[in-house]
Amino acid sequence: MKKPTWVIEKERSKRAAAAETVWLFGLHAVRDALMNPQRERLRLVVTKNAADRLADAIAVCGMEPEISDPRKFAAPIDSGSVHQGAALEVKPLDWGALTELCEPKLASPRVVLLDRVTDPHNVGAILRSAEVFGARAVIAPHRHSAPETGALAKTASGALERQPYLRVQNLADAMEDLRRMGYVLLGLDGTAELSLDDALAKAGDVPVGLVLGAEGPGLRERTRATCDHLVKIPFAGAFGSLNVSNAAAVALYAARRV
Repeated sequence: MKKPTWVIEKERSKRAAAAETVWLFGLHAVRDALMNPQRERLRLVVTKNAADRLADAIAVCGMEPEISDPRKFAAPIDSGSVHQGAALEVKPLDWGALTELCEPKLASPRVVLLDRVTDPHNVGAILRSAEVFGARAVIAPHRHSAPETGALAKTASGALERQPYLRVQNLADAMEDLRRMGYVLLGLDGTAELSLDDALAKAGDVPVGLVLGAEGPGLRERTRATCDHLVKIPFAGAFGSLNVSNAAAVALYAARRV
């Protein structure tokens, strides 16, 4: 019996994901990945100086490093990357299913949802803020989002290894799953009437999802429609604007205070 097309496509996607590897670079990102027991590591390329600086982490993980000439660095990464003499090939982390990761249980967790935020530097900065302010997860769609890359990991400065970054098939469907678990979904929109503080006060002691869109386009129509409320971060002057990573940090701080 011939398999349906959707089954074939799903199996093909799974095989592609299994074959995918990522090169992390920079001393902080590489050290944290070496120390992470959940990270599947494949190849470590370092200069002699970087090997000395990472000696403790290399000893813990038990990898055999490849020592490379700094003038002809052997890792297949962009020549402009600030690698600090260290690069590590890894498999992307598997954080499990959204329903298990974000299940509130007895807590009132906060999660961040990113709608087509593709800049790895923004996402890396958001992961750092999410870790600092205790977010349960950062969630983004598989397509039109920033994948796990060396640039993202370097900006995250180690947070990628500890802060769940979950990429889902469909963001609106993931939002509906969160709503069924009791989350209130707040979409950040500079033109909204309701302030973030007022919306959080209304929500009270319930799980909250903070939904942020890409700079410029903002939230897509379906994402906006799936939010429970659209909210804004008030600004003091006649005009104000934050980039998405700064807005995420402010929103996470506000949500933690409630």
